[in-house]
Amino acid sequence: MTRAWILPLLLALTGALGAAGSAARGDTAAAAVCALVLTLLAVAHSPLVFPRPVSAAEARRRSADDGRPVVFWRPGCRYCLRLRLALGRRAGLLHWADIRRDPEGAAAVRAATGGDETVPTVLVAGRPYVNPGPARVREQLVRSR
Repeated sequence: MTRAWILPLLLALTGALGAAGSAARGDTAAAAVCALVLTLLAVAHSPLVFPRPVSAAEARRRSADDGRPVVFWRPGCRYCLRLRLALGRRAGLLHWADIRRDPEGAAAVRAATGGDETVPTVLVAGRPYVNPGPARVREQLVRSR
């Protein structure tokens, strides 16, 4: 859990220190920009942006029940963030399994990718897709309804 927050906390701390340094020099505009940009980056890389993750076993069970894809992801992954942002509100329809929190999910990704933990890996009807484009995932969502 704490590992997922390291990058966001470092970004927020860097923003605060940068803003304090700029403010000390009297450049309030630069302080505000620094704080805003790094805070936005911290939020974007935090687990808050993603739907609440479930275990890999629970995600697979839910996927078997409703036919929706499972997304294996990890915080700080820019490709996972790109997929999440591109899906918008539809991202909540997927089952998200955080491989940092769930060793079984990490093992499933390694099995699908030949030993690497490449994310996002999307599992659709038991078939893995490694780093699929957002359009492909949207297409799978339409089919699963």
